[in-house]
Amino acid sequence: MAMIETINLTKRYGDLVALDSLNLTIKEGDCFGFIGPNGAGKTTTIKILATLLKPSSGQAMIDGLTVGYKNRQIRPIIGYVPDFMGAYEDMVVTEYLEFFAACYSIHGQQRKKVVSDVLDLTDLNYKAAAEVSSLSRGMQQRLSIARVLLHDPKVLLMDEPASGLDPRARIEIRELLKELKRMGKTIIISSHILPELGELCNVVGIIERGQLLFSGSVDQAMQKARMGHVLQIAVADRSADAAALLQRVKGVQKVVVNEQVTSGTGPSSAGMVERIMQVTLDPAAKLDVSDIPNFLINNGFRLTRFSEEAVNLETAFMRLTKGMVQ
Repeated sequence: MAMIETINLTKRYGDLVALDSLNLTIKEGDCFGFIGPNGAGKTTTIKILATLLKPSSGQAMIDGLTVGYKNRQIRPIIGYVPDFMGAYEDMVVTEYLEFFAACYSIHGQQRKKVVSDVLDLTDLNYKAAAEVSSLSRGMQQRLSIARVLLHDPKVLLMDEPASGLDPRARIEIRELLKELKRMGKTIIISSHILPELGELCNVVGIIERGQLLFSGSVDQAMQKARMGHVLQIAVADRSADAAALLQRVKGVQKVVVNEQVTSGTGPSSAGMVERIMQVTLDPAAKLDVSDIPNFLINNGFRLTRFSEEAVNLETAFMRLTKGMVQ
């Protein structure tokens, strides 16, 4: 079931098109990583879904409710975490949470229990009596997440939740998000910290200049960015001959020889130039990667390096946003 859906969602600011016919479908329970350079349209999309911005055209729906027409019904089922925490810094942590619980009409003993529960979940119990202004950036982000969990929303909209955090705080936020994912929340996270999105999210969307370039699983993104297998191969000698030989193999698209200075510790290896062949295989060709080293050995070459290029979410992001994938 689609928990979040956008249909030709468009937002214009005068001549600037911040969102250009965005079509997204996010299923219930998905953790969706929203990736794109600054100004790509991530925050605009999240603010529209949070009912804080009106689209210029198109539709956005949450749990079957149309944003702009059913905002009163949408707001109780969403939680919005901006990249920076808002005001009320003169309150202590429990006052801050009780204030927002009251806004959601949570009263009496239920309010105390809910506040206690979210403090437990976000590991902020030991800061319950601290002033919000005294909290570190990471703790403030955890408090911001605690705030949006008070009314137990189905959907969490998170705009750069790890922005500006130190490595330890990022790990703590990541573990908290994993727990929320296990609880079955539908989560949208925009972030520039791509390795963490790759670990946390089961679905990603890549956006640039307001246009969605890709939406699918992390594996699908990396497969699309791969553009065929890329092998790194080095031979003991006669690199040019080996490259010319590989170029004639059916299924090999391109062979490029690059020189790399080694950094070995021994006096005989440090500073030596290693010639590495970057071999791109045609993804449509039915060529077994293991055939390549056998082919070289059978033709009298001795291999000193053979590896396949690693493709991760950062690679996919760089290639897809630079138009390297058609």
